[in-house]
Amino acid sequence: SSRQGSCREGGDAVLCLPAGLGGTSVTATPPISFNEALQYFQTADLSECRKKVRATVRRQGLAALVRFLFGPPRLQPQLQGERELALAMAQCGLDDNERVHMRILQTIYKKLTRSRLGCPRYGAHWEELGFQGADPGTDLRGTGMLALMQMLFFVMDAQTLPLAQEIFTLSQHETQARPSAAFPAANFPFCIMSVNITRIVLQALREERLSRECNRRQQVIAVLNDLYVAAFLQLYRIWKRQHKTITDSGFLLKELELSAKKKPKQLLKSLEAYVNRSPVADGFQPPSPPSADSSWAGEEINFMGICELQVELEGESRLI
Repeated sequence: SSRQGSCREGGDAVLCLPAGLGGTSVTATPPISFNEALQYFQTADLSECRKKVRATVRRQGLAALVRFLFGPPRLQPQLQGERELALAMAQCGLDDNERVHMRILQTIYKKLTRSRLGCPRYGAHWEELGFQGADPGTDLRGTGMLALMQMLFFVMDAQTLPLAQEIFTLSQHETQARPSAAFPAANFPFCIMSVNITRIVLQALREERLSRECNRRQQVIAVLNDLYVAAFLQLYRIWKRQHKTITDSGFLLKELELSAKKKPKQLLKSLEAYVNRSPVADGFQPPSPPSADSSWAGEEINFMGICELQVELEGESRLI
């Protein structure tokens, strides 16, 4: 049969995993590197995704003159193709029939949970990872596969993986024994937070707030990824130092949005400094492990509504 299961050693036993990309079966798939996944998107037919990308709204008249004189520089022509690829990936939905899509999803799960084994395509385990429901694909509206690609970058880069795992641990941490309206939980949905940060950096790209840095480095997607990690680092620091809770998330995301648009270079320098020194020297100890019974899955949090960024149009985005 072409649909043979595969076996892996798990402790002293050998665990046989059924084949199949979707459904409820556990799929044994090899991890995928960010570069391999990016190469797939560079060569895949994204014509349908590209059709959904709206051209950046151009200012006219006095507004155009003001932008020309005082606004950020234009992205250099040789980088436009890479920008268009990023925007196209943001319009590509998660496809059960695309093996690379499934490998990206499984790799993120394994790296965050430190598990050697994969997990079913649908199920409550995705809520534990920080999605809103049993299907991660439903949370990617407006960010598409770019959101998963940025998570993949976060967990597959050796320099940022420890930070990703620390933030994931913090996201599951409860400071209150019984969260309530008066004493909300300190934990937050990691993957939904990640999607919102992708929305922020995507909006900054669309508004050409990152053109100067992209032109300097002659890269677009690498700048997007670094800014994504830098924004997540900033959120982690504030959340941990100031003991933030889920009720603070909307305000913090708005502040991140402003920083990403107005001070992207400062955020990137902060990330560079963090990567070049140890977490202990930087004053950040890994968060203590969450209690055994802590879980945000029982909370009804419509997190996407907190930061519904308008990624289709250029201009000031807003939080709802």
